[in-house]
Amino acid sequence: MKHIAPLQAAGEAVVKVPTRRTLAKQQTRAKVLAAARRLFSEEGYEGATIRDIAAAAGMSTGAVFANFTDKSDLFREIMLTDMVALGEAMREAAERGKGVDDALLKIFSAGYAFYKSQLPLARAAFSVGWTPEEGPQLRNSEPSQQLIELMVDQLNAGVERGEPGQEAEVKLRGQMLFEAYLSNFKQAIFEGWSLEALQARSRDQIRVLLAGARRG
Repeated sequence: MKHIAPLQAAGEAVVKVPTRRTLAKQQTRAKVLAAARRLFSEEGYEGATIRDIAAAAGMSTGAVFANFTDKSDLFREIMLTDMVALGEAMREAAERGKGVDDALLKIFSAGYAFYKSQLPLARAAFSVGWTPEEGPQLRNSEPSQQLIELMVDQLNAGVERGEPGQEAEVKLRGQMLFEAYLSNFKQAIFEGWSLEALQARSRDQIRVLLAGARRG
């Protein structure tokens, strides 16, 4: 009989293989999300119904409600998933920045480029994200807070290099930068501004918001 060390046995005991039921639930959830993403892109938030989403996924409405509370819960899941991917794209962009202004501009630009590639869904996200019900939840969500922290990190790195002064109030300025970033989505989504135009506007916003933090 093969001898198994107690620690090895204990380590192996904590490894759990997903059950068939768990895997089936994960697959159902993935199908519903994929169908919802497509319909929200095609029909907008108001136009896409739970019945339509269920039909597109080849499932019953009961299967949808077994995984999501309602349509807003389903849409929020899609938004938060996108925001995690967006955060990764922004972090990669920031690493290529030369100085705090350039790093922040690259963060802004990565965000606009991310949503420019999926404008119909971005329109739906914008219409929902500014409602009194959903807006605060999305703005206060962990992915949103991570985007703000990313901007704060760039400001802190700039302070360490002596770019903004020590009185830069980085947390407040990080929040203000995030609000400026969000404010440009109206032009990006509904007015068809090019990435170049958005970058020019963002560059001016960043310059103004950091002006008071510069060393004299």
